[in-house]
Amino acid sequence: MISSNDFKTGVTIELEGDIFQIVDFQHVKPGKGAAFVRAKMKNVKTGAVVEKKFNAGEKLARARLDRREMQFLYKEGDQFVVMDNESFEQITLTDTQIGDEVKWLKENMNLGILLYNEAVIGVDLPNTVELKVIESEPGVKGDTSTGGSKAAIVETGASVQVPFFVNIGDVLIIDTRTGAYVSRA
Repeated sequence: MISSNDFKTGVTIELEGDIFQIVDFQHVKPGKGAAFVRAKMKNVKTGAVVEKKFNAGEKLARARLDRREMQFLYKEGDQFVVMDNESFEQITLTDTQIGDEVKWLKENMNLGILLYNEAVIGVDLPNTVELKVIESEPGVKGDTSTGGSKAAIVETGASVQVPFFVNIGDVLIIDTRTGAYVSRA
């Protein structure tokens, strides 16, 4: 159990049958009435962010999440096979367990797998990935890095907005959190 007075950013709690991670919190002591804690929380399973008010000192169940480093091996149909880096145990994940991050998955990539009661509830990708451009309009002499952008398809099949000077075969660094082009590798 954890008290609402002990909230910190990153703490996970069980609430109404779901698991939430504290994103932001504020202790409020109004001039009249009892103190309370206003918390902004992210649902670990769905990613939805909600704001909730708790009485000061209210007890909540703390969720113990296990994070394991695993390596993405290969895709088999609509299943993704990953291997635990310590025990070498292989498990399969579905695209719904991985979520939107599936478009950045590359073979042999290390992932952080979030487990709750031995069930996979989320996947953490590295902040950036290096992906090769497989389809894009050709660059033309005179195109600059500040002159706009065009769509490019990378090796995982994802579409990314890139500067005009990027060509087929270039290796790009992509931010997996936003899906934005960072630079050429």
